[in-house]
Amino acid sequence: MKKSPIVLSMCLAGAGLGSTFTHADTLEVISSGGFYSSMEKLIPLFEKQTGHTVHLSSGSSMGASPTAIPNRLDRGERFDVVMLAAPELSKLAEKGYVDPHSQRALVNSSIGMAVPKGAPKPDISSAAKFEQVLLNAKHIGYSASASGTHLEKDVFPSFPPVEYKLISSKAEKVVGDRVAKRIAEGQFDIGFQQISEIKPFTGQYGQVDLVGPIPAPYQKVTVFAAGIGKHSEHAKAAKELIQFVKSPQATQTIEEQGLEQVKQ
Repeated sequence: MKKSPIVLSMCLAGAGLGSTFTHADTLEVISSGGFYSSMEKLIPLFEKQTGHTVHLSSGSSMGASPTAIPNRLDRGERFDVVMLAAPELSKLAEKGYVDPHSQRALVNSSIGMAVPKGAPKPDISSAAKFEQVLLNAKHIGYSASASGTHLEKDVFPSFPPVEYKLISSKAEKVVGDRVAKRIAEGQFDIGFQQISEIKPFTGQYGQVDLVGPIPAPYQKVTVFAAGIGKHSEHAKAAKELIQFVKSPQATQTIEEQGLEQVKQ
């Protein structure tokens, strides 16, 4: 006798063959730009391995943009997993949006400099040469998130007053968009953002070139971390996702994006 689809499904589950998807969940995940491209590549692998479905959203770690992660959470949006700069994640935990015990460091991310594709790459191999590049630039773009905040608050003001005024007059904060995208559109001759946010716009079919990481003492490595939403109904699956991102399976993908996986 031919079994109905329902009976067949029950038989398979009883035999353990259908168990992979028995407890599959749909996760709402938000990531800041520094780790977003890595997540785009990792999610299909995680979904195939676990049967879970992941909906990925993007937003900056901080700033005035309506799409910034803290602002979205303030408006009442809820996510099962939140991924952004570690200090900002801790603030979200303090505000009750993220389970403070779930926070895990994911990657170390460095600030890079980009130019339009095919343009001469300035020499930024030393602090002195980097300083000269800033002074010579016509129009400088920087992000509204962690890397740009560092440039705006720490790097630019470290110059003497006259030079600081010159650099500030040429520098523009990019809100709600990728700096590399704006470079590709011809709005800046140099721009700064996390290397992992520049990488997707480079390569054979890209429209920008990565010059490299900015030098010490101006470099600042940002730790990006993940936490589980305080009111998540899928905390177990959320934990699985974070563990997957920290696993050896994810290492190559993460490193290809210009990031360093945090092992512990």
